Amino acid sequence: MEGEMSSGAAEPSKTTMFFYNTPKNHFFNALVAGAVAGMVVDVVLFPIDTMKTRLQSELGFWRAGGFRGIYKGLAPAAAGSAPSAALFFFAYENLKIFLGGITQSSKNSPYIHMVSASSAEVLACVVRVPVEIAKQRRQASNHKQQRSSLQILWTAYKNEGLRQGLYRGFGSTIMREIPFSLIQFPLWEYFKLQWSPATGLELTPFSVALCGAIAGGISSGLTTPLDVIKTRVMLAERNSLIVKLTIPQVLSSILREKGFKGLFAGFIPRVLWITLGGAFFFGFYDLTSRLLVSQEAYHK
Repeated sequence: MEGEMSSGAAEPSKTTMFFYNTPKNHFFNALVAGAVAGMVVDVVLFPIDTMKTRLQSELGFWRAGGFRGIYKGLAPAAAGSAPSAALFFFAYENLKIFLGGITQSSKNSPYIHMVSASSAEVLACVVRVPVEIAKQRRQASNHKQQRSSLQILWTAYKNEGLRQGLYRGFGSTIMREIPFSLIQFPLWEYFKLQWSPATGLELTPFSVALCGAIAGGISSGLTTPLDVIKTRVMLAERNSLIVKLTIPQVLSSILREKGFKGLFAGFIPRVLWITLGGAFFFGFYDLTSRLLVSQEAYHK
């Protein structure tokens, strides 16, 4: 019988075996857990994000609103965070398995994590960028501007079109997200892998959250200049010179206006926001995943 199998049928590829050995609802769980994690982070930590955006605004912190209306823009953030994070984790988990299969690499390979995370970020940005446009323009508008998020998006599309309106800053967002993911996700996966050997403790949602917080803090600090450029591009008015500049030219203009420290505007709230966000994001992702798996086991 064994001889018949080896001569009459091709052995399944490693990719096929990866998918075969993956739990039945693994990808559905990634969608749900990612949506929950994204929603929790954006709602709980929104005021810190608002302060970071206003610090990075061309108007400056006080003219962009100061401490007033720190929840402006919450609606688009809450509406967009769930599908964006769900799409990211669905792609991330799929790509880790697929790439591990075709390259015959370990699922813990940092290169697999880097490629999977950066590719998933590009896909998630299809949802994230229009949401960021609406959110950040609401956050940085002064008290005389009371447009809703839908009005902001409709005006952007009507006056500037799809590419320069709804997807303005797509390139600068990708430029920020890919380096961020290349740092954050391999660090997060590595910290999780080393947690039990280093501490002698079981990996729990709390420890996963702690690993996410450390990885997020390091990544956010290193990529702050890219976030400043992205914010400037997204907040620029239609006829602003910034809209016509390339990313290197925007970088040069920031350096001319505010010097090197201008590239790190909003550094403290960004690092604080993403450190706390990393804890909530990865902690709730892991907790929700575990709850879904336990529910599946219970109903079997």
